[in-house]
Amino acid sequence: MNVILNKMIEGLGGEGDIVSVKNGFARNYLIPRGIAKNATKNNIASMQKEIKDRTLREAKTRKNLEALTKQLNKLSLKFTLKAGEDERLFGSVTSQMIADAISEKGFTVNKKEIDIPEPIKSLGKFFVLVKLGPELEAKIKIKVSAEL
Repeated sequence: MNVILNKMIEGLGGEGDIVSVKNGFARNYLIPRGIAKNATKNNIASMQKEIKDRTLREAKTRKNLEALTKQLNKLSLKFTLKAGEDERLFGSVTSQMIADAISEKGFTVNKKEIDIPEPIKSLGKFFVLVKLGPELEAKIKIKVSAEL
């Protein structure tokens, strides 16, 4: 029986592939779990259209993310926090604080996308990475000064 795979199956094929499997495997496992559909002309055409549409959406999203990366690379954030002796902060600059500061500038970034290489617990200038997707990273400049 020929079926169209809805998602990647190890050892069988990738999404959108038309594969030949045993009838029982298709009827009892693949089709009921939504992993595959019968390989009819209509299903083949709809799967090809779905893959094409998804590819187009991902291309637009990637283009938007690349533009956001360029904007974030130009961004510089300033934090004024309480500090003690030896220019040590009471606490640290967190990814939530950075995400809030970025959103005040008009950009939307999730705090889980922010990568702080080492904790920011002192005054000075630092760089943090914002991982927006595969192979897309923005580098944001952070300046921490003492509260007077």
